[in-house]
Amino acid sequence: MKPVYPSILLLLCTLTVSTLHAQALSINIVYIEQQRVRPPVLSNLVVHPDDEGSQGALQGVADNNTTGKFLKHEYILQSRIVAPEDNLKEAAQSALEGPQLVVTNMPAEALNQLVDLPEAQDDLFFNAGSTDTEFRDDNCRSNILHTLPSRAMLTDALMQFFNKRKWDSLFLLEGNREVDTRFADSIRRSANKYRISIDHEKLWVENSDLRRNAAEEIPLYTQARKYDVVVVADEDDDFGQYVLYNTWLPRPVAGTAGLEPVAWDRVVEQWGAAQLQSRFQDQAMRSMTSIDYAAWAAVRTIGEAVTRIQTVDPAAIRDYVFSDAFSLSGFKGVKLTYRRWNGQLRQPIPLVHPQSVVALAPLAGFLHHRTELDTLGLDQPESKCTDMN
Repeated sequence: MKPVYPSILLLLCTLTVSTLHAQALSINIVYIEQQRVRPPVLSNLVVHPDDEGSQGALQGVADNNTTGKFLKHEYILQSRIVAPEDNLKEAAQSALEGPQLVVTNMPAEALNQLVDLPEAQDDLFFNAGSTDTEFRDDNCRSNILHTLPSRAMLTDALMQFFNKRKWDSLFLLEGNREVDTRFADSIRRSANKYRISIDHEKLWVENSDLRRNAAEEIPLYTQARKYDVVVVADEDDDFGQYVLYNTWLPRPVAGTAGLEPVAWDRVVEQWGAAQLQSRFQDQAMRSMTSIDYAAWAAVRTIGEAVTRIQTVDPAAIRDYVFSDAFSLSGFKGVKLTYRRWNGQLRQPIPLVHPQSVVALAPLAGFLHHRTELDTLGLDQPESKCTDMN
């Protein structure tokens, strides 16, 4: 007979005690998505799933209900998918009436509109769609938590890796779209933070078909005497994939192409992640993306809080999530918690290429008095957020 481990016994006892004290609850979670207008890009192979984010939320609800059925808790997802040309405020207002738990997947500008609605003031939002660091900084809101990593977290993870590899001279290749500028600015901030030099910068100019001319155009564009790595800022995947193996110097490529910092990727398999990947694949018939993971983590945060405190009140859930009692198992090797000063979910950042995880940040040697996870993104002294208390 196989031994029954103490941790399993403890879990069974906890579920038994919780079941005895549980009250039947119906937990309504509102998922609101403002669909993005995807600009045209060079490659026809660049495809974004139409159900990105919503499938992650559905997986979170399924996982919540697996435990919830023992506690007489039923999780229900109410989805509002808003087309780019439709009015977000009008579509969302009725769903936000009364205190609600809301998972959002939308650009920063749309999120700004949503949380300013009068109906939204007593709701608790989970941002699963915007990486904009400003929402964790001077534009933070007391009722928004962030399960998607900020750009600052992503680029800090990359710079930690460069620091460990002693790649201290960068060539920054920046796209000409607004999101590319934001990513490039984050690269500059992170490089300065980790004392890495950006010795060369160029703005990409769309004047050729790289599908035919990459081997001719990219070497000339990256011509320089010295650099250790080419960092690409191309969030829409317009040209970055053509930079690999075509640089003037034989150097690695990183950023939005090559070695990429992500919240999640199909190549993450350790710490039980393969089980989550398998469940998601069976449900969605595709791989889980970073936005899917962020939406899943938001729904699972709600499920973990409701299981422990037996209430659906957004204010009570917010208080519990910020308490020392809360942690989330996120299949990343450590327990995930939220930063009290700006609502960001602390989490390791995988650095990946299409077939493997190369590293997991924070890397060994980058110390912090609270947790090494706070070496990624805006630490409390760096954040201008004053609205969370």
